[in-house]
Amino acid sequence: MESLFGFVKSELFLFILFIAVVILLVLYIISVANLRKLRNSYLKFMNKLGNGNNFEEMMRAYINNVQQVEKKNEEIMEYCNNLNNTLKNCSQKIGIVRYNAFKDTGSDLSFSLAILDAHNNGVVLNGIYARDSSNIYAKPVENGESKYVLSNEEKEAIYKAMNNVK
Repeated sequence: MESLFGFVKSELFLFILFIAVVILLVLYIISVANLRKLRNSYLKFMNKLGNGNNFEEMMRAYINNVQQVEKKNEEIMEYCNNLNNTLKNCSQKIGIVRYNAFKDTGSDLSFSLAILDAHNNGVVLNGIYARDSSNIYAKPVENGESKYVLSNEEKEAIYKAMNNVK
C-alpha cells in the first residue's frame, strides 16, 4: 500500500497525469470545433431549406398555427354540438292533412297540421271550416301522442310529421 502512495507522490505520476490532462484538453478542443462546424452546417442547411429564411423559425411558426387551428376546430365542434342539441328542440317535422269536415262544403278546406321537434313533441292544430264559421283547435303532442282524443285526421298528420311523409 505504501508503494502505491509513494508512486502517487512521485514525479512520474504527475507527468502521466499532466499528459492525460493535455490529451483530454486536446480532445475537448477538437469536440468543440466539430460541434461548431456541425452547428454552422446545420444553420446553413436550415437556411437553404427555408429559401433564405430560417427553417427552424418557420417550423415553429407552422406548429403554432396548427395548434391555433386545432383550438379553433375544438371551439367549432363544441359550437356545432350545441347547435345540434338546440335544433333537436326546434320545430322541424311537419305533417298536414286536408279534409272536408262537413259534407255541405265544397272542398277540403279543413285541415290538421302537426308541428313536431326531433323528440316528436309539439302541437297538432285542427282547423275546421264551415260555411258560416271557421275554428282552430290546438292539442299538445308529447312523444307522438296527445292526452286529448285525436281525430283520424290529426293522427294522420302526426304520423306524416313523424315519418316525413308528404
